[in-house]
Amino acid sequence: MKQYDMFVNGEWIKAKSGKTDSVINPSTEAVIASIQKGDQDDADYVMASAKAAQIEWRRKPARERADIMRKFAAEIRNRKPFLAELLVKEQGKLLKVALGEVEATCSFIEYACDWARQMDGDIVKSDNPNEHIWIHKVPRGVIVAITAWNFPLALAGRKIGPALIAGNTIVVKPTTETPLATLELGHIAEHIGLPKGVLNIVTGGGRTLGDALVRHPDTKMISMTGSTPAGQAIVKAAADNLAHVQLELGGKAPFIVLEDADLEQAAAAALHSRFDNCGQVCTCNERMYIHEAIYDDFMAIFLDKVKALKVGDPMLADTDLGPKINQKEIEAMEHLVAISVKEGAHIATGGARLQQGLYQQGFWFEPTVLTNVSQEMTIVHEESFGPILPVIKFSTLDEVITYANDSEYGLAAMVCTKDMKTILRLVDELESGEVYINRGHGEQHQGFHNGYKLSGTGGEDGKYGFEQYLEKKTFYVNFD
Repeated sequence: MKQYDMFVNGEWIKAKSGKTDSVINPSTEAVIASIQKGDQDDADYVMASAKAAQIEWRRKPARERADIMRKFAAEIRNRKPFLAELLVKEQGKLLKVALGEVEATCSFIEYACDWARQMDGDIVKSDNPNEHIWIHKVPRGVIVAITAWNFPLALAGRKIGPALIAGNTIVVKPTTETPLATLELGHIAEHIGLPKGVLNIVTGGGRTLGDALVRHPDTKMISMTGSTPAGQAIVKAAADNLAHVQLELGGKAPFIVLEDADLEQAAAAALHSRFDNCGQVCTCNERMYIHEAIYDDFMAIFLDKVKALKVGDPMLADTDLGPKINQKEIEAMEHLVAISVKEGAHIATGGARLQQGLYQQGFWFEPTVLTNVSQEMTIVHEESFGPILPVIKFSTLDEVITYANDSEYGLAAMVCTKDMKTILRLVDELESGEVYINRGHGEQHQGFHNGYKLSGTGGEDGKYGFEQYLEKKTFYVNFD
């Protein structure tokens, strides 16, 4: 079992309390590593280090910062097989998905590097004679990045890239479930000579270390990906210092199939949008609405695809679903299925934890589809974040728009139809930050990953996401 320390100010250190946590392989339930259990004292030290390092880092030309970060991304790519296998061990995702995550981590950083020459300000006409108004974009200072366990490395890269290119320094706190691949970024920072204190990676509980980082007076921005309750707690904790808060939170994405859709294409998109990463994706197909005219035909195609999915060893090429992350998540799946059946739903396939044979160890759950579901049921409104999908039949466009918007979340939505008039209406009326038309979920770097309602604030990616990491300063320059 490997012991990981925390990476602070270019050095590997232990928690001042001497306490540690264990990291569990969700496929085997074996302890694979120990990590440091940081707290308030560690938060004070890392924030002081990051604040001191930011002075020189921001003075470097943005192009020079980008050159350094391109080396950082290149070295991540050089270690792709090792990092991918580590992701499989700590999170349980398929090896092919883990390889894609490492590549996405690199491309998040490389995309941010492209912004080094595009941090444009403005010169505005003044009402006064012989005067200009300069609006200049400047780094915020120290960024605290808190990442989720479902895509730990990619989420770190998504935040590290823009934060550092903009001239900030960063403190990354991964979750205790999946911190290992993220901690390896410290070794890469050492290898490429990233200045000390620019990137820091610390581990500890959300209610202890995380809370201390968020409340710290030197924290100028918090970028967090995780659950909605955690996001709400962060907003409250950051209020005293008025730190800028950017949140990407939970979702309950509707997947809508209209009567004119290509059923094979729609079924394939619905399948990967529900069961990718064992359903542990914020933008996943969480509730599916099928027009009554094509319901039977669509479900025949879709259920055949679901029943063909293979749950098993995530390292094998023919596996479709790996394990859930932990026992708590399995119990949440069992609860949702039980309450759905009690409320009148029918289990069309799946519905239970796998525990026999190969599944005696680990956290395995069958791909599950629930039919005879009504809009009022718990499963339609509570985020499952796992391989469970409720299906609802609808009759009219007005009805499905009402159903889709009947949620406290608004991260993503997916629509399958060939009618442009319908597409334009849905794009306008769906209360979601992202809408995918005639394809499954999966955002791109140049887009804007933004949630409505309880799905988040601020948004990430693209030019609008990059600007979250910059503050504006206005100069009134009188040259009379």
